[in-house]
Amino acid sequence: MASAHVARVRALYKRLMLLHRLLPAELRALGDQYVKDEFRRNKRVGAQEVQRFMEEWEVYADVLQAQTMESVMHPTQKVHYGVLLTTNKLNGFSGEQIGQLYELMQEATKPNQFNIEDDPYHKK
Repeated sequence: MASAHVARVRALYKRLMLLHRLLPAELRALGDQYVKDEFRRNKRVGAQEVQRFMEEWEVYADVLQAQTMESVMHPTQKVHYGVLLTTNKLNGFSGEQIGQLYELMQEATKPNQFNIEDDPYHKK
């Protein structure tokens, strides 16, 4: 049972990192770090938390896959990544999750955080 769970977590982690390769450089850097931190932070949580954690990250992966495929299929159109947080979902967050969300918002809105010119995949 434990090895099946570990394999599922690793497969999801790998899927997320592969999907992030299709994101713009600044989103990829932020997303990669966030995924690494969250998976590390939730390594030893209880069974209930693990189930919710996996479900939420699988939903994120599905949404991200649809959005990145849209960007590949229509490269000239601007793609909006992510989904809006509903009030219902936000009300279900713990205080710690609200704090993490706030930190993520601060990180994502820092001016000139990422230099796209340093990205080897950036076309000039």
